[in-house]
Amino acid sequence: MKSLLLCAACWAGVTTFAPAAFAQEAADPATDAPLSTAPADAASGKALPAETPAAKAPSWQPLADQGITLSLSYTGEAATNVTGGLRKDAAYAGQVYVGADLDMNTIAGIEGGTIHAAITNRHGQSLSAIALGNNTSVQEIYGTQNTHLAILTWEQKLLDGRLDIEAGRSQANIYFLNSPLYCNFQSNSACGNPTFVFKNSNFTYFPASSWMARAKVSLTDKVWVHAGVFEVNPDRKRATDDGFNLSTKNATGVIVPWELGYGTDFTNDRLPRHYIVGGWFDRGDYSDPLRDDQGGIAVLTGRPAATRHGRSGIYFRFDQMLTRPDPRSERGLSLFGVAMTNLSGDVEESHYLELGLLQTGTFAGRDKDTLGFVINDQRFSDLAMERMRAARVSAGGTGDIARHQYMMELAYGAQIGPAVRLSPNIQYIIHPDQTSVPFRTKDIPDAVVLGFKFTVDANALLGGHHGS
Repeated sequence: MKSLLLCAACWAGVTTFAPAAFAQEAADPATDAPLSTAPADAASGKALPAETPAAKAPSWQPLADQGITLSLSYTGEAATNVTGGLRKDAAYAGQVYVGADLDMNTIAGIEGGTIHAAITNRHGQSLSAIALGNNTSVQEIYGTQNTHLAILTWEQKLLDGRLDIEAGRSQANIYFLNSPLYCNFQSNSACGNPTFVFKNSNFTYFPASSWMARAKVSLTDKVWVHAGVFEVNPDRKRATDDGFNLSTKNATGVIVPWELGYGTDFTNDRLPRHYIVGGWFDRGDYSDPLRDDQGGIAVLTGRPAATRHGRSGIYFRFDQMLTRPDPRSERGLSLFGVAMTNLSGDVEESHYLELGLLQTGTFAGRDKDTLGFVINDQRFSDLAMERMRAARVSAGGTGDIARHQYMMELAYGAQIGPAVRLSPNIQYIIHPDQTSVPFRTKDIPDAVVLGFKFTVDANALLGGHHGS
């Protein structure tokens, strides 16, 4: 019954906006991308935190004259599997985001300085955890399910903005391997970052914050170098951690992400593009994907996994606008892709490939609506395959296990006024990995998932009510 109710809610959302998309021939486009698709810095490709408001509409900012910009938004994601998985069910996850940016030039006369702060509250369940059996969520908003200090940093721009330095408490994934295109989708395989990096490294993720520092140098208006260092601490991933514990006790090392990129935007290119090569050096501890602390197969012995230290990986990613019929509009079709592999260490996956298309501007008067499709291939390593085969054979099954998990999504994003975005989607998972049920003797059936993502920007909502 719960599955049917959530499914009905998802498709009720479709019928809510679909007629309007055809009827509003002269509608005025209100906002930019959805809240979870924050605009990127044209030079660096850096996207704002995945659920940060991104609207260009009039915004409620009562403290703007004092140099304080407020953010308040809500993101919700529902999902139900109509076929496949371990069993049919439905789940909902949501996040409240409260943030503030303090312009230190206005407040204290420190030119180029900004303090960033944000707190989140995440709640709800993951459909992948309760019904699908795979370890890549179909709801990207799920994770760190509590009230959490997500960001507390000082950012300083120097040399006329060509050097950008930031330090404090934050996460690697909001600065690196991030694009405003990715979160037009709900699947965590693509949004907010390609999932490979979290399975093969200690890449820190929003909103679980730790100590960090980063620096970006703009070599030209189109070329940049970006690198950072982020604390690796298993305590930051514990369910009891709320982000307010500033201790480095139990830290095991650091992870160093880096990127070298070329990028353009609508101000200097008819067809904007980004081409980026990047990677990471992980100098923290991690668990061996196969062996236990005595050399046995951990899934069979029940002993703790062996502790390893040091991994690295590399990636290439791009996005390229292909069509833009009207140079005065941002409507058009964009192609994007990611290729990732590990370079060293004992890892869970050996490579990741992703390709997607996103059309911005759909029906007449719907310039901010999007229609997108993305597909990715997650290839498991030899060590992971040996673990999965050993578990299945020990339970009486065969060792015939698929090495690749494919996840794809078709999503529509509808901007409703300046503050609300509705994003129904259909996801399909081929060969769901069964890491959550290692002793299952047969494959988990391929899953079809209906999803519904929505975002509400309270600042735009209040701004529209009170006027600009």
